[in-house]
Amino acid sequence: MLSAARSIIVGIIDFFHKPFARWIPTQTFRYIACGGTNTVVNWAIYSFAYNVWLKKNDLVLSGAVTITAEVAAYIVSFFISFPIGFILSRHIVFPESNLHGRVQFFRYVMATATLILFTYVLIKVFAIVLPMVRADISYIFVMVITAILSYISQRFFTFKTQK
Repeated sequence: MLSAARSIIVGIIDFFHKPFARWIPTQTFRYIACGGTNTVVNWAIYSFAYNVWLKKNDLVLSGAVTITAEVAAYIVSFFISFPIGFILSRHIVFPESNLHGRVQFFRYVMATATLILFTYVLIKVFAIVLPMVRADISYIFVMVITAILSYISQRFFTFKTQK
């Protein structure tokens, strides 16, 4: 089942890669396609959780702990899109990696945690160093920087091929 799904997904991505093949390597294009798809899935889940499930209301746990609707929606979307991202990266983008799955997963967790922290730091740096730039505009730069670092960390650390 997994190999059939992989063949279909790779076939679709590679079909759309053909016009860009001169400029973008196959692996990079697959990473962009999978990462872009996972980002859209993450956003859709976040939007559903925030607007439909939570109805923009904070989540009260046992009366003592309250999680804001934004954070609760982020947690829900993260815990769904995180394994999707790992599976796509492992089976579509970096299938040649010969590391054990649990090693890949542990490294994926470490890389993701590091990039979440780095994103937080970059958001703060942009807010302090360039306060005149709107937060949503500076966040675009943060996303581009972290996407590039994510690709590098996954290619050379999480899913590297041992010799």
